[in-house]
Amino acid sequence: MTTSSGLNSLFPSRPPAAAYDDLLADALPQARAQRAWTPSDGPMPSLFVSHGAPFTLDDPQWLGDLYAWARSMPKPRAVVVVSAHWEQAPPAMSGAAAGTPLHYDFNGFHPRYKTLPYATPDASDLARRLVGALGPGTVHEFTDRGLDHGAFIPLMAMYPAADVPVLQMSMPSLDPGALLDLGARLRPLRDEGVLVLGSGFMTHSFAVFRRPGLATDTAAFDAWAVEALARGDADALADFRAKAPGAAIAHPTAEHFVPLLVTVGAADDPASAVSAIDRMVMGNSTRSVQLN
Repeated sequence: MTTSSGLNSLFPSRPPAAAYDDLLADALPQARAQRAWTPSDGPMPSLFVSHGAPFTLDDPQWLGDLYAWARSMPKPRAVVVVSAHWEQAPPAMSGAAAGTPLHYDFNGFHPRYKTLPYATPDASDLARRLVGALGPGTVHEFTDRGLDHGAFIPLMAMYPAADVPVLQMSMPSLDPGALLDLGARLRPLRDEGVLVLGSGFMTHSFAVFRRPGLATDTAAFDAWAVEALARGDADALADFRAKAPGAAIAHPTAEHFVPLLVTVGAADDPASAVSAIDRMVMGNSTRSVQLN
């Protein structure tokens, strides 16, 4: 993860999270008044978001894109997030109590990033639904574990009023089949107004920071993923190591790509993917997609 000290050239004259402060000042009244989901809206979509590191909160374009994306759909009754940053078997969930402290799972950034709150409402009802979806006795609640940055960073931009109950679920493993199955088990919750969110990064290469020429590999991987999503080809996405060009550069490890499989598994139509965000930042793809 690139530290904030390495990003001074991108945001040279702004204090940490100043763009996020601007979003709060401008958007909170709209965010609080956003129309809530009703059954007549049909199922909430499933999303994959390239979540970014804490310095996402310094990027007004990224924040604006995430906020506009959330505004393009009804406000969900609740959100369940599967993040790249929590692998635990069997599947576990974060604390459901209102205002469970965030899990600041990063270092090397400005201290302010560890003081920003995101105190979401009680999610006990969502916890019960998750147990029902996955089966009694299969889900352990870590009551003192809050949302990690893969969950709270994008949600701070999407729902800045922090008025939607949120739970984070662990990835039971990095096995693509297990994550497609997890998404399928979460799919019925969408009919109840629950937003299913896989949070990772479409490409996650540190090598490209040091060798910008490797951006051709990350771009090739991104283009391949777009084509596979357009076909609804879950098998190809699951076998990305063998089938995707540039996979070794784009994803030296799998954890930032495989949350996409939760999103695909939770979709009614795996070929329904639409890109909500599509740009390269520091040689990596921030593509984020919505499926129905």
